[in-house]
Amino acid sequence: MSLGLIGKKIGMTRFFDQEAGNAIPVTVIDVAGNEFVQRKTSDSKDGYNAVQVAYSDQKEQRMKQPAMGHLKKHGISAKRVIREFHLDEGEELPESHPGVGLFQDGQWVDVIGTTKGKGFQGVVKRYKFAGGPGSHGHMTHRRPGAVGAGTWPGRIWKNQRMPGHDGQRNRTTQNLKIVQVRPDDNVILVSGAVPGSKGSYVVVRPAKKKSAPAAAE
Repeated sequence: MSLGLIGKKIGMTRFFDQEAGNAIPVTVIDVAGNEFVQRKTSDSKDGYNAVQVAYSDQKEQRMKQPAMGHLKKHGISAKRVIREFHLDEGEELPESHPGVGLFQDGQWVDVIGTTKGKGFQGVVKRYKFAGGPGSHGHMTHRRPGAVGAGTWPGRIWKNQRMPGHDGQRNRTTQNLKIVQVRPDDNVILVSGAVPGSKGSYVVVRPAKKKSAPAAAE
């Protein structure tokens, strides 16, 4: 199934494996409140198969009028996040979003989020440049060095790595294993770290490069 979940990153903790006794670092993701908004099909004017999913209630006056009108048209209250999941041809959907029941323990997933913003940074932190010598007499400790030619072409090439805004980009972490699904708490525990800070929104989808569900180890 191509359907995924929208969730909120709660933070990280440890999960103790009862069989091997290992401490597994996990990210806790709250996925309560996912709702279907609209189903698109290849036979309709949209021309492709997809489903829109909304997540996280908010005040109606904080939404833009076109988005709020779209939600009201389908009987959905104001939401903070709306995402679209492309579906395979002929894929059937349940009447309502299964929520945390969409995944199971041991399944491989991809997590999409926005990385932490780090503001304006130099090339040492932004691109892991080595920098210049740190000894006495040198004056280019954390500078990038020469960035352009003196004669031809007499300019700086495009895409030259230079100081600038770092972080706050959409990133996908692939092939993370769901350590545990907790239906009572509406959370899933995903092994390892996922993009974003605490409280940020993420999208959890079935892994594209590994089969789901994974075989028990």
